[in-house]
Amino acid sequence: MKAIDIENGELIWTDVDDPVPGPGEILIRNEATAVNRADLVQRSGNYPPPPGASPILGLECAGEVTGLGEGVTSFAKGDRVCALLSGGGYAEQVVVPAGQARRIPAGLSAVQAAAIPEVFATAYLNLFMEARLEVGERVLLHAGASGVGTAGIQLCRAFDNPVWVTAGSAAKIERCVALGAQGGHDRHQGSFREQVESWTGGTGFDVILDPVGAAYLADNLRTLAVDGRLVIIGLMGGAKAELEIGLMMVKRLRVIGSTLRARSVAAKSAVMDELEHRVWPLLADGSIKPVIEATLAITDAAEAHALIAGNDTFGKVVLTF
Repeated sequence: MKAIDIENGELIWTDVDDPVPGPGEILIRNEATAVNRADLVQRSGNYPPPPGASPILGLECAGEVTGLGEGVTSFAKGDRVCALLSGGGYAEQVVVPAGQARRIPAGLSAVQAAAIPEVFATAYLNLFMEARLEVGERVLLHAGASGVGTAGIQLCRAFDNPVWVTAGSAAKIERCVALGAQGGHDRHQGSFREQVESWTGGTGFDVILDPVGAAYLADNLRTLAVDGRLVIIGLMGGAKAELEIGLMMVKRLRVIGSTLRARSVAAKSAVMDELEHRVWPLLADGSIKPVIEATLAITDAAEAHALIAGNDTFGKVVLTF
């Protein structure tokens, strides 16, 4: 089969060995995958795949089941599925544990389905499973125009959680509001702390989802409500910062570090179970939609990476086969 390989930092469309499904795995003829910022970091050599995972880029895919490993009874050949991957999405064929795949929601194309698994799993896991978000609690999503951000906005809207965002421009904030956010702050216009009084009546946020890390830590803690939870899922703004322990004690705050890719098959399958139960019906009826900025051919993967690196996209960039 063909797949994208990395040679001296460049993306090359080349021949690689066909994958073979092992026990509990399925083989998918890939029709579409999507670009995640983690792909760019892996390409740079700073985010190696977990042990045993495919070294090929790509954390999600959508296509047709063409092979079944020993013991798989939940799928049949010909089923159309999307899947959460630890790697391998930039290839014509993909092997994945059956528990990490789900049938494509009714009415959605492979292109749409490929934009779902990684970002909706990340948003749902960290908001509702890690932070244990309850109905009515206020949420702040940093990078609201990202794939995870656009998924998180829609999940909060669907499950009755007022949500605000930070993003890189007024135009992006306007689009976030159209998706369901209550309001937003342009990160180029100073600290978001200036808006918290008007947004929350001075009480602060119950949950903050943050891919920035160190640069936002102090302001995040200051803007959390009593019993607030900060979930850090990225280090775009650095990995080291001073922590105000006294503030955490007084406000009973929790800081949660979280990644998805390296979790066990069982843990990822549990997230997909939750998505199938709570989110798939909303995707099927159109209440929630994957947000796609652009669709390119897999052979244009380098161009797709450049789009993501430029920080001007809103939602996902999808690659088709």
